[in-house]
Amino acid sequence: MIDLPEGSWWDWDVLHFDGSQLRLAAGHDLTYHHGLEVVFTDVAYMACPTRFWDPRFREPTLEERALVRRHVGEEPPVVAAFDVDAPAGGDLLSCLVAAGSVEVTHGLVYRYWRGNLAAGERLAPHVRPPEPS
Repeated sequence: MIDLPEGSWWDWDVLHFDGSQLRLAAGHDLTYHHGLEVVFTDVAYMACPTRFWDPRFREPTLEERALVRRHVGEEPPVVAAFDVDAPAGGDLLSCLVAAGSVEVTHGLVYRYWRGNLAAGERLAPHVRPPEPS
């Protein structure tokens, strides 16, 4: 199970996915920045929405592990499971990510161009400097 640091991790989205690395971002409001990233590398299987709220991470069930093995051919080192509220009702949506590794990073990440970053701050991967006038 993924162990998250204390904080307000209500809003979540897929910040980046290139077929191998999946970067989930979390914060209390993702409009301008986020404070937490969960980065999966060597992703072999994923089933999750691109935006979700208040996930409850848990151990994957035996059925979920079997599903991953059927699709991947073996069980990868990391099989992460979490539940989120379905957007159109009170049902729970079960999500799975199977990967070679997972890393949780904590720190302020801006989602817009900002110069003069303080120590420990950084820009999201999609942020580029403005074009010169």
